[in-house]
Amino acid sequence: MTSDTSAPDRASQLLALHRDPDLLSVVNVWDSISATVVSDLPGTRALATASHSIAASRGYEDGENIPLDEMIEEVRRIVVATSLPVTADLEGGYGDAAEAVRRAIGVGVVGANVEDQMKPLSEAAAQVEAIMAAAAAEGVPDFVLNARTDAFVKGAPDPLAEALTRGKAFLDAGAPVVFVPAKLDEEQISTLVEAFGPQRLTTIGLPGTPSLARLEELGVARVSYGPMSQRVALTALAELVEAVHAGGGVPASMRPLN
Repeated sequence: MTSDTSAPDRASQLLALHRDPDLLSVVNVWDSISATVVSDLPGTRALATASHSIAASRGYEDGENIPLDEMIEEVRRIVVATSLPVTADLEGGYGDAAEAVRRAIGVGVVGANVEDQMKPLSEAAAQVEAIMAAAAAEGVPDFVLNARTDAFVKGAPDPLAEALTRGKAFLDAGAPVVFVPAKLDEEQISTLVEAFGPQRLTTIGLPGTPSLARLEELGVARVSYGPMSQRVALTALAELVEAVHAGGGVPASMRPLN
């Protein structure tokens, strides 16, 4: 299922979804069939890949252990499976984030997560500038870079203050959205939204984080689920195996696939 809409138009559509006060929720996918299932469900407005899940499905540990060629090929298959705009998780950029984004755009991607990996701030901001320049050069000026800061993930001494500093620098460098993956509470989210502006923050939907309705009220642009969607799917598989081993079988709630 391919889209007749051009890449620049899909990028503008994806950017508009982030700018809309209605929260954009994306349940991450990792291959063609997960992309098809998610995109076919009512309410799905865009797809996002999960690098951890793609790597796991191909037998690699997370952390840029999967070769970029394999990552891009899997992302291409996901793009082909849907007519919706697709944003890809490109980890830290595989040594050349602008080139990784250029290659992703070449297979139809119109947005990306790229980690700062707590590089020196000047280097991380320059990476954002290079990505946005590469996207513009490829004819996709509205490319939705979800500039990720690892301030919480990497355990900065004051992760909130570090995320604020880095996020503002990334926005100044041209990123339309900043991703702060962590189990954030309402106060932290409010502080980040106040600093970045409404509809500029992406969070991750971890157990115990504020509800989607509350995130929308707080001015969050987007919430994603990273590898959790694959873990939920694999949990269902494990539960089926346990049921079969116990003498049961396929649950009546199973849905047919087209």
